[in-house]
Amino acid sequence: MAKPKTRHTCTQCGWSAPRWQGRCDTCGEWNTLVEETVAATPVRGLGAASVSTMGAANARPRPVTEIPARSGPRDSTGVPEFDRVLGGGVVPGALVLIAGDPGTGKSTLLTRVAGNVAETGGVILYVSGEESVEQIKLRAGRLSAEHDALWLASETDVATVADHVERLSPKLLIIDSIQTMQVADVDSVPGSVSQVRAATGALAALAKGRGLPTFLVGHVTKEGAIAGPRVLEHMVDTVLYFEGDARMSHRILRAVKNRFGSTDEIGVFEMREDGLAEVGNPSAAFLAERPVGAPGSVVAAAVEGTRALLVEVQALVAPSPLAAPRRVANGVSRDRVSVVLAVLEKRLGLSLANQDVYVSVAGGVRVEEPALDLAIALAVASSLLDRPLAPDTVVLGEVGLSGEVRSVSQPGKRLVEAARMGFRRAVMPRRNASGDALQGGIVAAGVEEVRDAVAALLGAGEDPR
Repeated sequence: MAKPKTRHTCTQCGWSAPRWQGRCDTCGEWNTLVEETVAATPVRGLGAASVSTMGAANARPRPVTEIPARSGPRDSTGVPEFDRVLGGGVVPGALVLIAGDPGTGKSTLLTRVAGNVAETGGVILYVSGEESVEQIKLRAGRLSAEHDALWLASETDVATVADHVERLSPKLLIIDSIQTMQVADVDSVPGSVSQVRAATGALAALAKGRGLPTFLVGHVTKEGAIAGPRVLEHMVDTVLYFEGDARMSHRILRAVKNRFGSTDEIGVFEMREDGLAEVGNPSAAFLAERPVGAPGSVVAAAVEGTRALLVEVQALVAPSPLAAPRRVANGVSRDRVSVVLAVLEKRLGLSLANQDVYVSVAGGVRVEEPALDLAIALAVASSLLDRPLAPDTVVLGEVGLSGEVRSVSQPGKRLVEAARMGFRRAVMPRRNASGDALQGGIVAAGVEEVRDAVAALLGAGEDPR
């Protein structure tokens, strides 16, 4: 019997080599090549006629003027926070990948979505390769998602899933998870690069050919990346990440890729005994346990997509016994924290070289925009000097390398949210502190440099050094 041929495929870019090597020649990543068995015959998709002909009608090239535009309303999932992240709802034929650490609530959210859509009409097919139908039923009962229109299947073969779709004509298809699916023509184990790529391609053809919205659950590695080949993220229309520690109550759903909407939107959920609950007022949730009058605590106004959020930036500065003091950042970029600390040392003369500095955004949310720079600077200065900021003050602004405070986008929206939460004063860039931006009775202290902002924090006329 002939020995089966093997090849080594990069999990990041899909490049193949006849033998293993430490570094991928294409993407340059190390230790990403895995061994796969090469099929003896060419792979022909699923090997099932029901799937291979799904997109036949749309395969012929046509002039753009003959193609009808799909501009109809999107279908709601019944979960407004989920709809927000998707860009307003589900698009027919969209392939959506939801990834996250174990226990963050991916299956819980999709079970609730399946129950909501089934209640409004239309068959929903939920396919799990990890759980039995009895286990899914228990979760559906806990979430009050039991409906006659919700069909469950425990299956890993994509061709069988395609047969179920052909027979039931569902309104929504959920695959939990893509790493457990397999295509019979691919001679490899489920979860391998070849199987994940082939299964995703087959399900994409199924979704596009029938206009069937399809949700795929994806595993993540210990580094936080989606398991399987990097090409998986390119094959789907939307990639959503569940963020948040499984031991914490709040979860953040963030879009990192979306062909049908913005990638700046986030959805905020809270894990409860009866499943994931939407957080209608994230600002209040993130500030609920804020210590009033504590040094190192500053409220910042951020914008995520179309939503303004108030978050608490905390800093702790303490003498370090180490030759290289610690720099720890949670919820913000560690590089941006390092830049802000360098500005405080160089431009204000604050001594931080022998101090451990810890910066965190409370509540488990991660904020990427540079508008938090000024809040980080004030939180660090407040902790170092042990002087609290006034509890009714909100902060916003980007910090430049010269110590200047740069303007931010949508200041009016940020201040409206601050006024709604009871804040009466704002420390912000001078260019943003105009009459058009000030709303809700907010009194703005416009600053041009970080030195001015720290002086406003400590009191007029005091030297922060």
